[in-house]
Amino acid sequence: MSQARHVGKVVLTVPGGWEPEGTVLVTGGTGALGALTARHLAARGCRSLLLLSRSGPDAPGAADLAADLRAAGAEAEIVACDITDPEALAGTVRGRRISSVFHVAGVLDDGVATALTPDRVAPVLAAKVTAARHLHELLPDLEEFVLYSSVSATLGTPGQGNYAAANAYLDALARHRHVRGLPALSLAWGPWDVGAGMTGVLSDGDRERAARSGLPPTTAEEGTALLDAALAGADPAVLPGAVDVAGFTGRPEVPHLLRGLVRGPRRAAAARAGETGFADQVRALPADERARVLLERVRAEAAAVLGFAAADAVERDRPFKDLGFDSLTAVELRNRLGAVTGVRLPATLVFDHPTPEALAERLGAELVPPARGTADALLAGLDELEAAPHELSASDRSLLRVRLSALLARLADDHTGQDADDDEGQDADLRAATEEDIFALIDSELETP
Repeated sequence: MSQARHVGKVVLTVPGGWEPEGTVLVTGGTGALGALTARHLAARGCRSLLLLSRSGPDAPGAADLAADLRAAGAEAEIVACDITDPEALAGTVRGRRISSVFHVAGVLDDGVATALTPDRVAPVLAAKVTAARHLHELLPDLEEFVLYSSVSATLGTPGQGNYAAANAYLDALARHRHVRGLPALSLAWGPWDVGAGMTGVLSDGDRERAARSGLPPTTAEEGTALLDAALAGADPAVLPGAVDVAGFTGRPEVPHLLRGLVRGPRRAAAARAGETGFADQVRALPADERARVLLERVRAEAAAVLGFAAADAVERDRPFKDLGFDSLTAVELRNRLGAVTGVRLPATLVFDHPTPEALAERLGAELVPPARGTADALLAGLDELEAAPHELSASDRSLLRVRLSALLARLADDHTGQDADDDEGQDADLRAATEEDIFALIDSELETP
């Protein structure tokens, strides 16, 4: 139910009371967002709530939640149930008049795509996808079917490939139900600032990074108001929340859906800008000064990613993991350094070079590659290898075969006058190769008779 209020010439529709005939089921009901949703539904007039979670009444805060709901005039039952198990879920809802569903449950296991194993993907999909499908099939007659999705499936967020896929299913399920005349609403929430739950307690640095990403965290008050507005609308899939377009300005990468609003530099243009600016300045410096400048830039960028006030807070020899870096902030630091230097850097950069000093050395080697040895030094090295090939492991011999073959090919190409640009392109491809690419090449060499 809603009430219309006239303010000048503008008519505002304000959600009023809500009294469903049956019970409202909330998955993840004892979690931070589930509990927030349940309290809000009770305040809106819901008189019967069924809250499902793995721990049920044993979950932290469950007793206080039940007391709050009773005080608001709602009968609330908190039940332990694995919603990914169709038989357990069917047994729980059997005999109950379920009129509405709010599927809030979810699991996070963030990491860069190369680190996502089946064991890290399956639980994330199960909590969102499997449970949603069971609810869709078990409860055909509903007044409302509300899915808590994520902006990760709409705009894309670093390190959340598994979570994005899970929530994309929720968005698709809502549209699937909508075109068939069934109630459906998928809410692509951004980050919440509710002090608990999957996002945990946000630090000042977390809030600053979220603001820079253009998606400031949603407070409890803002979120419940947005929920009411979405429930009063007709769209089956919406993105509730604020999008700070200015937060994306000047970033090397802008989500595709916002490119009509934000003029972000193209990746190639950003790389050229880095090459002709900071990178050229660094190349012109003496070696000692170059190392110092690169280290200070790494510390400054790391401090910006973590939300520190100054680069001094980032110790030169302290591991990034001890500073608070995770897979998401590691990717952000890689992106920032890549934009500054114009160098293509791997997603595992921070983990391969775990301190600011080590990372600065890597950047220095990328910007000013070490001088090549003389012919005498190369020949001396080959003599050494020829004298003791049995001391090398099979993988070392294979890797040497690859490198020597590439060197011979380059010498032959130089002799025939190959274009230097092609040669540089091959070098760039090798530098940009992932670990999987390199191991695949070595494996192919091992298989060569």
